[in-house]
Amino acid sequence: MWEIYLVFVVLLLILTLLPKVPSSYWIFRVADFGKIQINHFALITFIVGFLFYKNNFCWYSQTLLLLIIVYHSITLIKYTRYYPVKKIETSTQSASNTLKIISANIYQFNTEFHRFVDLIKKNDPDVFLTMESNKDWEKALVVLENEYPHHHKVALENTYGMHFYSKIRLENAKTHFFVADDIPSIEAHLRTEDGFEFVFFGIHPPPPSPTEEKTSKERDGDLLSVAKRIKEIKKPVIVVGDFNNVAWSKSSVLFRKISHLIDPRVGKAFISTFHAKYRLLRFPIDLMFHSEHIFIKELKTLEKFGSDHLPVFCEFFIDHQNDRQKEKIEKADSDEKSEADEMIEEGKNEEGERDAVVTDD
Repeated sequence: MWEIYLVFVVLLLILTLLPKVPSSYWIFRVADFGKIQINHFALITFIVGFLFYKNNFCWYSQTLLLLIIVYHSITLIKYTRYYPVKKIETSTQSASNTLKIISANIYQFNTEFHRFVDLIKKNDPDVFLTMESNKDWEKALVVLENEYPHHHKVALENTYGMHFYSKIRLENAKTHFFVADDIPSIEAHLRTEDGFEFVFFGIHPPPPSPTEEKTSKERDGDLLSVAKRIKEIKKPVIVVGDFNNVAWSKSSVLFRKISHLIDPRVGKAFISTFHAKYRLLRFPIDLMFHSEHIFIKELKTLEKFGSDHLPVFCEFFIDHQNDRQKEKIEKADSDEKSEADEMIEEGKNEEGERDAVVTDD
């Protein structure tokens, strides 16, 4: 039993230190995803450790575990209600009507199309985005086009297809391929009935993993390319999608600083989405960021619909006269800007290992 306890202590230490290694290789990046689970296991192991209080070495290992718990908790507490943030959820007279968005990685091989259609009808968003959607999904979503007459479609069979549907008037939409010609991002310029303009970005970069991309270079390059594009836009911006990243990772922090966007999860909740089937092994990788004049009223996950991701629901309003969120914006310094440029170039130069058509084998 003592030996098993020590194995867990060593494993937890390794998983804590791996993300500190300055390498983009997947084995050093994936431990970032499991910070919540690592902290929970560290706490459980710490409690179990008191069974061995008679062992002279026990207090050294217990101290190490306590340091691991404190280290992870300092980051994680920011994404809980225990972290103090100014609550700004009430609109003023100058604000827009509230708007609703759903972002969903539908899982390309999910054929329960009706469950997602029913979810959209039930929650009635103004805008929704699907990721991993191919031609089969495009056909299945035709039934919603009367209610959502504005759309932008990028049907791909490589699990990186993307479809955007809107009740709000679409003034302009384009597809970006920032780092690779098979990884799209959607930029949609919208104007509401009450005259407010905003820009919607939908993104889905590839994850670093042993079964997909061996490094995080394309993911990080894609995210930071989006951030630089957003910095050029003068309208309110909201970015949603399957980031294949967590909000506390180095590239997410850089994304936020380069783009001057706000993370709405701070002081609220993790909003964990993947894997939908396994609650205890669920990671918050479907993220959202917004500019200072967009105010989030509600952010949550919705029910399962057959995908390996839970959909994300957001309700927000726009208020150009309200500056109460300005203090939440962090800006990159010159070193961080140079690092971001370098990561973008590395992402563009990286050769992805994706097939043009992916099958469910």
